[in-house]
Amino acid sequence: MELLRNAVRPYAWGSRTALAELLGEPSPAPHPEAELWMGAHPGDPSRVLDDAGAEQSLLARIEADPERELGGRTAARWGNRLPFLLKVLAAEEPLSIQAHPSAEQAAEGWRREEAAGIPRDAPNRNYPDPTPKPELLCALTEFHALAGFRDPVRTLALLEAVRTPGLAAYTDLLAGQPDSAGLRALFTMWITLPQQALEGLLPDLIDACVRHVKERGEFTRECRTVLELGESYPGDAGVLAALLMNRVVLQPGEAIFLSAGNLHAYLRGTGVEVLANSDNVLRGGLTPKHVDVPELLRVVDFGCGDMPVTTGELVGRVRVYRTPAPEFELSRVSWSAGERDAVELPGGRPRILLCAGGSVTVRGGDRELVLGPGRSAWVPAADPGLTALPTGADGGELFQATVGGAAGRHDER
Repeated sequence: MELLRNAVRPYAWGSRTALAELLGEPSPAPHPEAELWMGAHPGDPSRVLDDAGAEQSLLARIEADPERELGGRTAARWGNRLPFLLKVLAAEEPLSIQAHPSAEQAAEGWRREEAAGIPRDAPNRNYPDPTPKPELLCALTEFHALAGFRDPVRTLALLEAVRTPGLAAYTDLLAGQPDSAGLRALFTMWITLPQQALEGLLPDLIDACVRHVKERGEFTRECRTVLELGESYPGDAGVLAALLMNRVVLQPGEAIFLSAGNLHAYLRGTGVEVLANSDNVLRGGLTPKHVDVPELLRVVDFGCGDMPVTTGELVGRVRVYRTPAPEFELSRVSWSAGERDAVELPGGRPRILLCAGGSVTVRGGDRELVLGPGRSAWVPAADPGLTALPTGADGGELFQATVGGAAGRHDER
């Protein structure tokens, strides 16, 4: 068990305060800070710190002894790779509308682009690796997102509430087929509209949404989303796409799982995200980056309905956020002020621990680490089980990311 030093990614949509304040750095930061990466991603691997202060890349540490670091089963299944990446994500502005491929789609797309000779770092590369990218986002603050397609009956009610002459034909199209196939047809039409048509359609929609908000109509939240996106990305097809998607508001501790094909966009807030260690993203709008509409349509899942929100399953004192993803499992322990009870965290799997609030002492064997806010630790599969407890009287919050599997499984080796 050793401390990690992690990279902060400075994307333009990031916050100048959230990560700085979590890490105890001067706030506001000079530039937007979007993501704190913890793991062995080749683009920015964490650095493992020993007791003498020397550093080694976690990627190099795993490559040198995958059996010890990952455990035999994990190393064999994932080709000596740590299959997950843990992040703290801080969004001040909306991210792109996007979806991720399934394992089969990723492998096929990667082979296709390799055969075509597209460089893996090319801006028009859709599949820089052959692996899927499921995600789980757990809110640290109130977190806003678009995720999945709303029930078409509810979407029709929204479209009628903001009906304009330009929208009428599209509303009637969905009314004639209010199901997943109708959503596919409408989304495809909107995402492929010529720029001139978009610029003729969106101003009237914006005006209709302004009126709806002023009148405090039933779809005020959805209309505010259109207004926010229209201001940040004028003339973008993603503004129309947002009309079809669920607006999700997570409270701290609530989470959403984004499986393959789920169309989504994070809007604002701070959360802990665990995802498969992949860079495969198909974008559909709200971005200056590469958008490949035909490829996006190949992977998007047009299933519809409310987006499930979970608070996890309580196993003793540990809250486990279970998903179908074999690459990762996220769990969380929180202590209120005055609580001092110790929590056992079984060993046997590779883990990253992250303190998201307060201060937490972690003990294992003859090792002891104190993790303050934003600090993290690497725990190899060969290490014994751990005991965690708050350092002081103010409580604490500890996240644990590991490979997927039943909670409490002891031996991955």
